[in-house]
Amino acid sequence: MDVLMQSLKIGVNEKLYIKDPESSALGKNIIEHSILMIDEIGFDHFNFKKLGATINSNESSIYRYFENKHKLLLYLATWYWGWVEYRMVFATNGISDPVKKLEKGVEILTQNVEEDSTISHVNEVVLNRIIINEYSKSYLVKEINQEDKDSFFIVCKRLVNRLSEMITAVDATYPYPISLASNVMEGSLHQYFLKEHFPTLTNCNKTITPTEFFKDLIFRTLNKK
Repeated sequence: MDVLMQSLKIGVNEKLYIKDPESSALGKNIIEHSILMIDEIGFDHFNFKKLGATINSNESSIYRYFENKHKLLLYLATWYWGWVEYRMVFATNGISDPVKKLEKGVEILTQNVEEDSTISHVNEVVLNRIIINEYSKSYLVKEINQEDKDSFFIVCKRLVNRLSEMITAVDATYPYPISLASNVMEGSLHQYFLKEHFPTLTNCNKTITPTEFFKDLIFRTLNKK
């Protein structure tokens, strides 16, 4: 798995960047340190001037890769969901039992990222925290309809559809598989956020994980528990 991850190239919509950051050392440096900086100071306080100072590069050089920080956040989110999709496909491909396949799919989608992979310029543990805390800012914007038309969220949609298909494979009579799948995706982020910041609003804690909650929710909903 680690060897495969070393050569992994996540497909990201070309409209999200001006120059592919994967094509140069500077681009990879921008990705690496933008992740670390957003995690440290938050997306609202993050900007290209601060990033440029951190990586000892002109602010203008960052604009050669990304039009603005919103597009950068969309790039990071797309990369993250593409990475999750890769792991889900890899982990479920050889499972023939639909119940076990759905269990594994839910695990991959909802588990907390605790170990960094071998992709040197992307710290997935830190990126996971950014997705939990900042992902909603990538789509709660006035331009959302146009951005959707531009297929900025196609990887996220594809991931939801994969989980939806697993749900249908377990119970073809269940009428809301896409709604359930999208709620698992968004809800897992929300549960991790509540667990960290509003613990009295969730039953998830140090011993009960969001993964356990969503497994229970899905299989009770499908009457498989």
